[in-house]
This record gives sequence, C-alpha cells and structure tokens, in this order.
Amino acid sequence: MKILHLNAGNETGGGMHHILGLLKEFNRDEFVLGVLEKGELLKQAKKWGIQTVYFSNHLKLSIPLMRKIASFIKKERIRFVHTHGPRANVYAKILKKMASFHWIVTVHSDPAHDFMGKGLYGNFLSHIHLNAIRHADRVIAISEPFRTNLNGAGVENRKIITALNGIDFRKKLDSPHVRDDFGFSNHDFLFLMVARLEPVKGHQIAFEALAQLLAGHANCHLLLAGDGSLTDKLKDAARDLGIENHVHFLGHRQDIDKFYGMADVTMLTSLSESFPLVLLESARAKTPVIASDVGGVAELLCDKSYGWRTSPGNIRELTSAMEEAMVFRDRGMLQSMGEKLKSHASSKFSLEIFAENVYNIYLSMEHVNDSIKSRWI
Repeated sequence: MKILHLNAGNETGGGMHHILGLLKEFNRDEFVLGVLEKGELLKQAKKWGIQTVYFSNHLKLSIPLMRKIASFIKKERIRFVHTHGPRANVYAKILKKMASFHWIVTVHSDPAHDFMGKGLYGNFLSHIHLNAIRHADRVIAISEPFRTNLNGAGVENRKIITALNGIDFRKKLDSPHVRDDFGFSNHDFLFLMVARLEPVKGHQIAFEALAQLLAGHANCHLLLAGDGSLTDKLKDAARDLGIENHVHFLGHRQDIDKFYGMADVTMLTSLSESFPLVLLESARAKTPVIASDVGGVAELLCDKSYGWRTSPGNIRELTSAMEEAMVFRDRGMLQSMGEKLKSHASSKFSLEIFAENVYNIYLSMEHVNDSIKSRWI
C-alpha cells in the first residue's frame, strides 16, 4: 500500500505540524509527502527523513503540472492520495480524472472561512473548494462538531469519518525561555497566542479584551507568535487602542514550545477552528488555556476545571476569563489546572491514537475495494 500526502507546502502552523506528526508516526516506506512549494513543510519533512517529492511549477494550476502529478501517481503505484488544504483538495478532484486512486481529505479548517476577508473572490474560492471536498471518497473531520458542519455543507454523511486530532505527548520539551531575556519579570502576566495573523483567528477580539484588562492590571502582556496578511493592520490596531507596549509581535517561531513554558496562559480567539493543535501543545507544556468555543474545543476543555471556553467574538467573556486566570495565578491554582489539562489531553488526544485511526481508514477502504473485486472474480 502506497500513500501520497499532498499539500501546497506553504503551511507553517497547525496544518504543518499535523501532517508532519502523522507522517513521522507511519511506516516511512509506505508514505510520501508531495508539495507544490518549497517551504518550511518540505524542509522539516526532509529533516525527519520523510520521503518527499516537490512538484515544481511555474503556475499554481496548469495542465503540465497536473500531468506531472498524475504521472508520479501512476509510476509509483499510489493507491491513496490524502490531501490537506484547499489547493491540494481542488487538484485532487482534477487528478481523479487522470489517474486511479482512493482519495481522502482531512479538513483542517472550515471551508467557509478559509478565504475570509477576500470578498467576492474569496466566496468564489470557497465555493470551488467545498465542491472539491464533496467529491472525495472519504473526508476526515478532526472533531465531531466539524463533522456536523461538513454534513450541513453538503458532504455526504457516509463519507465523513471523525478522527480526533493528536500530538506526540512523548516528546521531551526544551527548557522554557527565560523571561528576563525578553524584558519581562515574574510579576508580569503573559498571555500567549500562537496563530496566523489572519481574520479568522480573531486577534482584534483579543486586543479589545486586553485593552479593558489593562485598565486595572498594568502588568499584562500579549505575545503573538505567527505571521500573516494582517501584521501591519494589527500593529496599527494596537497603537489605536493604546496597548502597543503590551502587545509583542514575535513573528513565526521555530522554538514555540519554549514560549508555552514561559507564558502563564495560552489564548486562542478564533472565530472558526476544527481542532486546534495549539491547545494540545499548550496542554503538553502544562500551560492552561483560554479558547473560543469553536470546533472540537469543548472536547478538550470539558468543563471549567480544564480551562476557559468563551463565546466566539465575545469581548466581555474573554476579558472575564483573562481576569479570572490572573486571580488563579495569585492563588496558586494555575499550575494544578495545567497538570490536569495535560493528563486529560495525553489520554485522549495522543498522536498514536490519531495515527492508528487514520491508518484504519486506509485499511477499511482497501478492504472494501478487495471485497468489490472478489465479487467479479
């Protein structure tokens, strides 16, 4: 059985770590990663000894590129193509007409929000993307609420399989960054956001809540790890709110685990998510979280003893949760919350469990195919 995982290759956040984590867990002889751009994903995959192929191209979509990928699928006798991301999903729909393979899609984010902020053109791209997903043989939803969303968007229920996301809790973490190196003291309360600087992540909500919090707590700081199209606009927004000295743009970081350990709380204000790996990474570092109640967040934060869930876009609820987290630290309660969160997350959202669930999808599809063949022999 040979499986090609296909991605645009420009992932740097949760999508990249999801793909790499999965491929590192599998048998390296069976799996190959195909990318359309030379980026961080390709670099990290090579570092980990994962089989890779770069489909070079001058245009994002062209007949020669499709022929190149189809030829590879035929030559390598690829049985399954597992796609991640809008571009790869749209390509796979075209490739199905050029080569024979089973097609699986993992939906990492809500297709309706993938092109948020791009106006009519974004709506057009979302329509094309969702149409492609509907044609896949199997669609993996990495949280139960996302399964419902996909079904409501026209994806046949029989095609959708829920496989809860997971990370490697066996990983040995490096020592956290030292606060002094970044100009912070132990008295400061550090909120960390690890998210692309894009509309769907809701940074403006976090800024508004921080501005309210600073009225009574001058020792609060918000650390932003990630980059994106809103970088300049968000810097302007921080200045307009008068919080620029309390918002710190860290850019894309390779050492993000060291920031989880340094921060008091990890925060995620997304308007839409499937199941954010950021929260699992924070749990692994025993750092409590505040997250908007979207996608599968409630499956991790079952109740308030594991962390705070707030309504998406609700500044008042977010401000209240941030303030309560500060009280918890003063009372020495944050540490025990973080330990409980890690214990729960590692038992339910491990990479081993997730990889096994995904591999079983391949096996079930192979079994169905063999059963169909046997009827004709």
